[in-house]
Amino acid sequence: MHKITMLGTGLIGRFYTMTLHRQRGGDRVHTVFSPTKEHVRSFADEFDIPNWTTDMAEAINDPETDVVVVGLPNFVHKEAVLMAADAGKAVLCTKPLARTAAEAWEILTEVEEAGVFHGYLEDLVYTPKTLKALRFVENGALGRVLWVRSRETHAGPHGAWFWDVEKAGGGAIVDMGCHCIEIARNFVGKGNRPVEAMCWADTLVHPIDAEDHGVGLVRFESGAVGQFEVSWAFRGGMDLRDEVSGTEGTIWMDHFLRTGFEMFTAAGRKGYVSEKAEGETGWLFPVGDEIAELGYPEMFKDQLNALDNGEEPMETLYDGYVVNAIMDACYRSAESKSWEPVELEEWRGEFEPMEEAPPQAYGERFVIIKEEQMADGRTKMLLRDKESGEVIEKVAAD
Repeated sequence: MHKITMLGTGLIGRFYTMTLHRQRGGDRVHTVFSPTKEHVRSFADEFDIPNWTTDMAEAINDPETDVVVVGLPNFVHKEAVLMAADAGKAVLCTKPLARTAAEAWEILTEVEEAGVFHGYLEDLVYTPKTLKALRFVENGALGRVLWVRSRETHAGPHGAWFWDVEKAGGGAIVDMGCHCIEIARNFVGKGNRPVEAMCWADTLVHPIDAEDHGVGLVRFESGAVGQFEVSWAFRGGMDLRDEVSGTEGTIWMDHFLRTGFEMFTAAGRKGYVSEKAEGETGWLFPVGDEIAELGYPEMFKDQLNALDNGEEPMETLYDGYVVNAIMDACYRSAESKSWEPVELEEWRGEFEPMEEAPPQAYGERFVIIKEEQMADGRTKMLLRDKESGEVIEKVAAD
């Protein structure tokens, strides 16, 4: 059982507190911090939290709490995480870890030197669909993973600081691309080093300095590619989708807009539908258990169980650092219009390539590229000459 200091009472602090108070039996938020007195006081009353304060140091140094959860804006992460580490508390930080890789490396280095437990709160790798899909991939159901595509789009974030490029560290890429990148890393394997990135980013809709759209490619050591698509101007709600393509199979996942719950109303939605739902009438897409669909229960279960058992969680602050390094490469690429290397102070992964059977032979001279049943009932094979490299077609005998 843990008594927790919750830093932040915005949307993410609310989701985190709701999750913690409904699972594992004994974990509770004991102290909550927000710089706004009226907000933090009402938050504490709503969730029956014994202590509230507008002083972050006081919240972190509460002698009764042993875990600090950072659910604050990006520009406060470094101060909050280092203060928690200095207090000797286990620290769990929301995504992204920092605004830049340099800032993330400084956070990681000081936390590790302090010797405290640390976890990266990247909820979207913990969704029920994602965890089950990862088990299929790890068991070899898709063969060698070749391509991971992850998409997160909506009409823009809630808080003002998100739209300030200095406070946030960027726009849609640092806000949502961090999710997509870590999803790709999990599917291609975390030991698979990210090598380089290519990215397009632009401000197409909003009067801001940060980008409100981005599309990026991340190439990994194995040759696999992770692709992200992010937007702060997508209309119709929040679109969360992932696709994984391998040599032996494919997985498609839709986490939010097509979950099997659809409702038509001419009278108005008459209640909460889901995060960033835009519509009031017509077809709406309520999410049955939003916290579960977004991965929060499994995330906190993994993090706190790891803390209890003296183990490393699925997501650590090192993972957050790698994500920041990849995003830095994406931002450089958006400026240079070319592939940019992913620069890491330290790489801790070990790549183990999957052993695959050689191409199937056809006689002594050829290997089979592809075999397919045609519309006329014939079976066509595409063959490659092992010596000349020539590709030929052959129709198999009946």
